[in-house]
Amino acid sequence: MDESEDVPKDFIKLKSEKLSVDEVSELVVSPYCGAVSLFIGTTRNNFEGKKVVHLEYEAYTSMAETEIKKICRDVRQKWPSVKHIAVHHRLGVVPITEASVIIAVSSPHRAESLEAVMYCINTLKASVPIWKKEIYEDEYAWKENKECFWAKSEK
Repeated sequence: MDESEDVPKDFIKLKSEKLSVDEVSELVVSPYCGAVSLFIGTTRNNFEGKKVVHLEYEAYTSMAETEIKKICRDVRQKWPSVKHIAVHHRLGVVPITEASVIIAVSSPHRAESLEAVMYCINTLKASVPIWKKEIYEDEYAWKENKECFWAKSEK
């Protein structure tokens, strides 16, 4: 395969079905890359001493997809060697231990893919309109990302 046939691609998906680590990582594999880095954000069973039953996510889908595309463009400017990027985020109910977000990045070498994955998750949490509700045994709370730019400006 000629490298020009393996053009860089972005795979963005917001869905209510269970996310697959295998599916997301396979999307970014390239014969020209020696690194695939992953971030998997999962639902934990506790928060500040409260028992978490599950999480629920809502999104302004079209805007979220647009913001994730911007993140991918930024990654390619910062790390030109990055080949493929996949960002899958789950919406709706996410049970304990299941993934709410999976990010995968391929590049020829590990440093670029690791840095790009960290940039992707941090920027996603700061700028993408996806909201998380934590459901506890006897109450719930909408959670604000500490990184979220619009939350900071209102305080």
